Amino acid sequence: MILLTGATGFVGGAVLESVSKGFSVRVALRSLDAFFVPDGLEVFKASLKPDQNWKNVLVGVLSVIHCAARVHVMKDQSSDPLTEFRQVNVEGTLNLARQAAAANVKRFVFISSIKVNGEVTAEGVYYKADDIPAPMDQYGVSKMEAEHGLRAIAAETGMEVVIIRPVLVYGPGVKANFLDMMRWLNKGVPLPFGAIHNRRSLVALDNLVDLIVTCIDHPAAANQTFLVSDGEELSTSELLRRMGVALGKPACLLPVSSSLLEVGAAMFGKKAFAQRLCGSLQVDISKTRELLGWSPPVSLDEALRHTAVHFLAQKRSDI
Repeated sequence: MILLTGATGFVGGAVLESVSKGFSVRVALRSLDAFFVPDGLEVFKASLKPDQNWKNVLVGVLSVIHCAARVHVMKDQSSDPLTEFRQVNVEGTLNLARQAAAANVKRFVFISSIKVNGEVTAEGVYYKADDIPAPMDQYGVSKMEAEHGLRAIAAETGMEVVIIRPVLVYGPGVKANFLDMMRWLNKGVPLPFGAIHNRRSLVALDNLVDLIVTCIDHPAAANQTFLVSDGEELSTSELLRRMGVALGKPACLLPVSSSLLEVGAAMFGKKAFAQRLCGSLQVDISKTRELLGWSPPVSLDEALRHTAVHFLAQKRSDI
């Protein structure tokens, strides 16, 4: 039996669809409203409050896949976001993990974030799974602290912990900046992003889910940390061009330099956005490949096509 948290989220929903094909699955949800329960799926109401009692939820569970979290948001309105991140992502996670260990759960798979490593890599430099963490925002700090706590629980109890740090995840149903990008491209809007020469790692939802499923019972995954990507880096300009091809709408890109974009963004208070747009973030997944014998099963272009097909279908259904 697998216990899955975060099943209503972008990643968790895809994990549920995949693991349900080969495992008995139990889902823990903060709210049962508007959640369609497939036949044979066990659903419990539970939250990531630090005092949540998980005893009944964990009966008979061998593995936990923990996708639920207080997620990173661009304009956090909280007066103390770090405290709120810690309450859910650290205290809530470790409360679940301690009770899982007490219930003889064998393995705890934790979906962390590349933000534990940092936000940007220098030219030719790749983040690695065993680098010293250097988070630069509250969300990254909370994920790092959760990782530290999970490793301590593993050492103390013998429960195996697997930590996965995804880069930017995209795929059918993606939201936020990636969705905005597809909307711009689909409308044929000229974009000033034709001369950005950064390098960024991305991960398709299908590839991330495949790794998560691999880590449920792979012997070599025990007590390891893994980075995950599509195994290909590309610039923002390249991403826009290839997404345009997937949409059947060739990108109209104006060759504005990164330095000019960054100056302009800073003038309008969008410095962080410009960093993500123009900065590099590359990850080395050689440990993931070698230790697990794993490779991304879906190519970047194939994943972009899947994402585009879903986006276009949604647009047609909205008409």
